[in-house]
Amino acid sequence: ARLEEEIKNYRYKNPTIREEFVDLKGKLTTVKAKEWERIPEIGDYSRSNKRKRFESFVPVPDSLLQKARQEQQHVIALDPSSRAAGGAESVVTDLTAVGEGRGKILTLKLDGISDSVTGLTVVDLSGYLTRMNDLKITTNSELRDILKARKIVRAIQAARLEELAKEEAAARKLITKGCNMCPKNEDVWLEACRLARPDEAKGVVAKGVRQIPKSVRLWLQAAELDHDKANKSRVLRMALDEIPDSVRLWKALVEISSEEEARILLHRAVECCPLDVELWLALARLETYGVARSVLNKARKKLPKERAIWIAAAKLEEANGNTSMVGKIIERGIRALQGEEVVIDRDTWMKEAEIAEKAGSDAEECKKRGSIETARAIFSHACTVFLTKKSIWLKAAQLEKTHGSRESLIALLRKAVTYFPQAEVLWLMGAKEKWLAGDVPAARDILQEAYATIPNSEEIWLAAFKLEFENRELERARMLLAKARDMGGTERVWMKSAIVERELGNNAEERGFIEEGLKRFPSFFNLWLMLGQLEERLGHLKEAKEAYQSGCNQCPNCIPLWYSLANLEEKRNGLNGLSKARAVLSVARLKNPLNPEIWLATIRAESKHGNKKEADSFIAKALQKCPNSGILWAELIKMVPHHDRKSKGKDALVKSDRDPHVFAAVAKLFWHDRKVDKARNWFNKAVSLDPDTGDFWALYY
Repeated sequence: ARLEEEIKNYRYKNPTIREEFVDLKGKLTTVKAKEWERIPEIGDYSRSNKRKRFESFVPVPDSLLQKARQEQQHVIALDPSSRAAGGAESVVTDLTAVGEGRGKILTLKLDGISDSVTGLTVVDLSGYLTRMNDLKITTNSELRDILKARKIVRAIQAARLEELAKEEAAARKLITKGCNMCPKNEDVWLEACRLARPDEAKGVVAKGVRQIPKSVRLWLQAAELDHDKANKSRVLRMALDEIPDSVRLWKALVEISSEEEARILLHRAVECCPLDVELWLALARLETYGVARSVLNKARKKLPKERAIWIAAAKLEEANGNTSMVGKIIERGIRALQGEEVVIDRDTWMKEAEIAEKAGSDAEECKKRGSIETARAIFSHACTVFLTKKSIWLKAAQLEKTHGSRESLIALLRKAVTYFPQAEVLWLMGAKEKWLAGDVPAARDILQEAYATIPNSEEIWLAAFKLEFENRELERARMLLAKARDMGGTERVWMKSAIVERELGNNAEERGFIEEGLKRFPSFFNLWLMLGQLEERLGHLKEAKEAYQSGCNQCPNCIPLWYSLANLEEKRNGLNGLSKARAVLSVARLKNPLNPEIWLATIRAESKHGNKKEADSFIAKALQKCPNSGILWAELIKMVPHHDRKSKGKDALVKSDRDPHVFAAVAKLFWHDRKVDKARNWFNKAVSLDPDTGDFWALYY
């Protein structure tokens, strides 16, 4: 009750607006209608006394001015919309101005077609007719063609729809109906041939050929359906009787013919199709040198603007040893083409030159296609023509080595050195083949004959040394090297001399040859390495260090010297060896900052002593310096945890372009996951890219 009393007191003291005007609203019921009408409108006086604070003046837009200008003009033509609406929606026009405008236009036209002097008309009748032809008039023939095309499209589309629905019989029925409706359209017959059963296809295409005997596509389809070469040739010959000027038919027939038949056919083809350059060039390739020149001369007369004929003529002369004529032919060709107003495009001619350079010899092309006997015959003829060309003898020898017998290879090499005795590589190949056959005396005789012919050839002296050294004839090897040194041997001779003494256990003689060689060739790093290794074998570690340091000073880019010095420091200094090795490798990195091998040596040195953080830091720096190094990426794959190796392997394949070390690392990942087939595939890629790295073969095995 107290709460209700408080609410009443509050409402009494704080009445709403509605409650305050209740008594006044009740008195409004006594107001009459006329009094209501006399009550003025209240209006909006909220902004009447306020001053405008901002005023802006904007220029009138051009579109508004253009519209006003158009409204003031008279209309001299009816609006198309008004014509379409029959006048119900037409705009207001000034018909008087329209009549005056028509009169002026008629006057201008009459003045234009009359002669100002004689009054004769100057209308261009032919031009008038030409303009009349430009008018599109749909004739009855055009309508028939459109209806016919619709029939063809409907027939083909309906048949293909049924084919998609696996209703082949219905498809064949529909396309047969299409052939009956449009018997002169080759597309319908070709579709019918495609949909027909194999035993009926020949009959369908035969009907098509009878209806359209000039259709090249139907004749080619008929020939394709015949798998027997004789029948196919017969079909193409029948086609050429109907269409003798078809280049496609001639090319198809030449492709399935023998070389002699193709030559006869091409002679007839160039008579029927004299403007096809490919037929002329094919005929020139099949003919002998003299006839080919005549063929190309005829081709030039028929096709004076074709540059391919001039290029073929230059290739013909080059292939027959007339290299002096090549430049002259090209110059004559350029002048002739300029005379015919042919544009000489520099880029096109450069591309033709590159194609000619990459084309290679005919024998190499035959070899690539597997035509070994053809290649052998070409090489045999070439060797008789170019007796003193070493490259041809080498290619012929390589062919016999790959696809022939050892006896045929040795006979070829013997013939080669008879005609070209100064080619030391041919002597060496013959000696090696005899050695591989187990006939050491015969190999020794070949080498003796070789250095009697070429007495100053170091390669032959070293090959004779290798033959004796590999067969443990060390005294013979020493004698050969002594003769080579007397004749002023190079650094390789001194190195081989030291190797022989090392094999014999003569340390003093070995040291003598190394030191003498270093006096003559101080920048030959192999001798520095051999000197350091000699001192290490004898236990003279201090002298070994001096030898390696001297080698590094003379050959700062030789990584094996830096690596050998670092290993020696690590071995000499015990617990403090790693810090010494680090110092050496640090200097090596300063000298060779972009060499991945020295970075790899640093990383492995840290990993060997369990310093994983240092190794990770070095490999990160190494990949910044050498981001495309395969050996560094392969080392990273090995270092990261197992779950990260696949992602690192993907990154390595992207960064390093077909690097065999990365391929081998990826192969090891598959191998550890027991995915043997994939591992074998990647190992095969690695050994194919780098067959000289034994580690890959060992892992593959």
